[in-house]
Amino acid sequence: MLTGGASPAANGRGLHRAAVLGHPVDHSLSPVLHRAAYRELGLRDWTYERYDVTADRLVGFVTALDDSWRGLSLTMPLKEPAFQVATQVGELADAVGAINTLVRTDAGWAGENTDVHGLIAALGEVGAHDLADLPPTVVVGSGATARSALAAIHRLGGREVVLMVRDEPRTLTVAQARRWGLELSVRPIGQWPDRLGVVVSTVPPAATAEAARRLPDGGAALVEVVYGEGPSALMAAAADRGWAVVPGTAMLLHQGAEQVRLMTGRPAPVEAMRSALVAELAARSSHP
Repeated sequence: MLTGGASPAANGRGLHRAAVLGHPVDHSLSPVLHRAAYRELGLRDWTYERYDVTADRLVGFVTALDDSWRGLSLTMPLKEPAFQVATQVGELADAVGAINTLVRTDAGWAGENTDVHGLIAALGEVGAHDLADLPPTVVVGSGATARSALAAIHRLGGREVVLMVRDEPRTLTVAQARRWGLELSVRPIGQWPDRLGVVVSTVPPAATAEAARRLPDGGAALVEVVYGEGPSALMAAAADRGWAVVPGTAMLLHQGAEQVRLMTGRPAPVEAMRSALVAELAARSSHP
């Protein structure tokens, strides 16, 4: 199902095309961010749409794109299948096993990961620039986005990580944590450790409802990665207990800014993108 404009394979003579792909994708705010960047940068020949693409359709979709296509933003469930279409993979994307950005090059599609950049920048907004001296960081979930969280924690100097999962953690995620020398422990969702620093939740809000009721005082910051379902119970509980709370849209903003830089070769106008995002969120809240 297409939710964008013209056919993705249409001849884009004179245009530079980009889009977000995923399933579902109707809720995506990426078009708001990228279009705001194009306006601010004066890139009148750039367009950005959204297309509903399932994992089994990704290869065929990307193969059909003509040379007007410059970049693709990928959301779930495409971050791992994207390795099938990337002709080269960035070091960070390879390390975390997740591609959320495809950029057209002379050699084909380059697979990159901007989620790590987005998470680091989002944490920086609440002053979490160095995790070395904080209590363990808790990551809720163990999928592709959780691996990006581990990469961000590693880059910020974190040493101890608690993975909170419903079942068994993903083998690839555990292996990544150990490869980077992180001291890792695993707990069921809602079984909080005695000492808490930063919490990064990478799962849908409904999965943390019980954990929210058990959330203790004393944590530094909560970062939600998933957005589009409204404020979660976990965010509300953290705010009530005096934590710094970072919504998923903050990570989205910064990872989107890095995508703009990679796709256009121009520095992203972050504040213009932020203003567009705030306006869109206000509009959506008044017209749900």
